[in-house]
Amino acid sequence: MIPKRSPGISPARRGVIVAALGSSLTVSWASSYYIPAVLAVPMAESFGLPPVWVFGAFSMAMVVSALVGPWAGARIDGFGGRGVLMLSNLVFATGLTLLATAPSPLMLFAGWAVIGLGMGIGLYEAGFATLTGIYGKDARGPITGITLIAGFASTVGWPLSGLMLATWGWREACLGWALIHLCLALPLNACLPKGTEAIAPAATPPEAGPPPSRLALALLAFVFAATWFNSTAMAAHLPGLLQEAGASAAVAIAAGALIGPAQVAARVLEFGLLRRFHPLASTRLAAAAHPVAAVALVTFGGPAAYVFAVLHGAGNGILTIAKGTLPLALFGAAGYGQRLGWLNAPARIVQAAAPLIFGAALTAWGVSAVWLTAGVGLAAMGALFILRRS
Repeated sequence: MIPKRSPGISPARRGVIVAALGSSLTVSWASSYYIPAVLAVPMAESFGLPPVWVFGAFSMAMVVSALVGPWAGARIDGFGGRGVLMLSNLVFATGLTLLATAPSPLMLFAGWAVIGLGMGIGLYEAGFATLTGIYGKDARGPITGITLIAGFASTVGWPLSGLMLATWGWREACLGWALIHLCLALPLNACLPKGTEAIAPAATPPEAGPPPSRLALALLAFVFAATWFNSTAMAAHLPGLLQEAGASAAVAIAAGALIGPAQVAARVLEFGLLRRFHPLASTRLAAAAHPVAAVALVTFGGPAAYVFAVLHGAGNGILTIAKGTLPLALFGAAGYGQRLGWLNAPARIVQAAAPLIFGAALTAWGVSAVWLTAGVGLAAMGALFILRRS
């Protein structure tokens, strides 16, 4: 089913849509994906559990998000994304409230399961599908725009979670995020167009063409899983990896702080210069960044810590955009949301295991563990070269 589309929207309204959706997604990322780094330890200590139990609950949440993603995408394809995104804010608020009031570890896991449901219907995939419903084949620019804004989720989320933790405690921090969803993110999503009736004047409803080949879909799903594996592994273990390479703790932390700015700078580059090229070209370039960074780190050791962080961050920044723009460019707008849900389902499951797998490799092999992620990155790049433009 292709929803009815009506006349286009002004550039000013387009800016409001991107700003509202980017800001609401910032809240969703900051209050789900980024809270374990700050709240997991006090959360576990309050129940007398080792932190690994909380991270295990978070991994379970990512698996739940993988299971509901295709349903959310199909719903957005049929009816637009505003309702789904508003529902995600209510689900996130419910899950965070369950965490805040959890009397036992069992209820803690239940809270994380609900948050996983929110992640499945309220993170980038839902945002990308919403914009594709609004702009059709012209969604590449708006997709880049929301990633520019939501790229600061950790920059906003970690300090705010830490401030609430220090001021009130972890339970009150979860309640604080629940209120932010209800008072800020929910109204922002309510500002989005209803359904998919707003679209640029030159765009037309997507026509049903030949279905994508199974090989192309499998290759792209592998690329997404591989790049999410590397991204999540580095997010969990980057300081430790850089110290294994010979960097001091201070240098490792300073280098890690460059990843966020590098991601944003690369997205600005994608929004400007690289938008002239097919997304497949920029994605291939981005996939090469981590393997090149790995070679530099192993070759030069600690002094290459900053180079490694900048290259990895820049590649990761463009790859995040590619998760939205590449399926659109290769397969078109018809059925985009559901297809994106299926393509990203393996990636979510791989994300859940990445910190454990790379942590074991880092313990066993030291800095040589980076060859694992470099090999994964090279495999993703090879898959991208097999893919062809539609």
